[in-house]
Amino acid sequence: MDTILSPLYYAVSWIIVQFHSFYSLIFDPNSGAAWGLAIVSLVVLIRICLIPLFVKQIKSTRNMQALQPKMKAIQERYKSDKQRQSEEMMKLYKESGTNPLSSCLPILAQSPFFISLYQVLSHIAQNKTVGFIDPTLLASAQKAHIFGAPLAAKFMDTAAKIQSLGASVTDVRVVTVIMIILMSASQFYTQRQLMTKNVDLTVKTPFMQQQKMLMYVFPVMFAVFGINFPVGVLVYWLTTNVWTMGQQMYVIRRNPTPGSKAYTERQERLRAQGKIVESPAEVAAKKAAEEARQNRQQPKRQTKAKRQSGAPAPAGAAQNRTRASSSASKSTDEQEAKGKGGTPAKDGDASGSRNTKSGQRKGQQRPKHPSKK
Repeated sequence: MDTILSPLYYAVSWIIVQFHSFYSLIFDPNSGAAWGLAIVSLVVLIRICLIPLFVKQIKSTRNMQALQPKMKAIQERYKSDKQRQSEEMMKLYKESGTNPLSSCLPILAQSPFFISLYQVLSHIAQNKTVGFIDPTLLASAQKAHIFGAPLAAKFMDTAAKIQSLGASVTDVRVVTVIMIILMSASQFYTQRQLMTKNVDLTVKTPFMQQQKMLMYVFPVMFAVFGINFPVGVLVYWLTTNVWTMGQQMYVIRRNPTPGSKAYTERQERLRAQGKIVESPAEVAAKKAAEEARQNRQQPKRQTKAKRQSGAPAPAGAAQNRTRASSSASKSTDEQEAKGKGGTPAKDGDASGSRNTKSGQRKGQQRPKHPSKK
């Protein structure tokens, strides 16, 4: 690994040394401010160089989101033929000009620099020169502390090793825990902002579920692996998280995904500024649709248990049942009248017929058996 990444060790150490030389004009050369700001400046320089890849990542993420319905249809159509499914997927990517790996490019591009910085700080902790960090700079870097924690110290280091760097275990662990919490929180907020503001909510796809899962997985990963990172690497990763969060906020505000909440907010801002002028017909149609949506009330549906227990039903349902009962009663009376006279009788006649019939049934008596006379 050292042989393969040796050129990057020299590149990363040279950049840090140059920034350290600049900040040494302002701060103490052995202070954590000079070395810490040198690492922060390294992050800023790398992220500026990665802006084209970040733009490509944004476009790829949007394209992947737009293709999710088509991808799902291909998976359902060729469920039993995995080879044909892969061929159709590749064809879809080619036609739309989308590369699934584009969303991972910024992270992949940063990985070599991250590993190189980790190795440089590990060499400093082991009192070894690396790249352009000579013995003089090595001694200066070992004296540099950030809030009492040496740049090369880790949360899991032993008390003897931390004392050899001129610090206490409590200081190192408190600083590393706070930085890990900030790293995880910034990562969670960045992913949550992407899910709540820059996703087309009208399209429900597996892509949204994947992003939601990453929103919880990444902070946990930072918390687990962060205890094995030196303080200088935590400074690097916290800085890159904050940069990503700010960069994403800017992109979401200026160029949001169509159909997302951020897109609606941007359109409203442009209308308020007079940069978007809608025709009166469009305004009236939107207003009417909104009023209709607000005035529309859905009837409450009762559960089977409530219906069986005789719970009061909604007013509309009760009226309907009353009308149906009245209609059924009226039709029964008419049928009885027809059976007697052949023509439908009036309400009064029908009532009288029923009374007469019931009276006849009551007046008739069955003859007694001769043995009982």
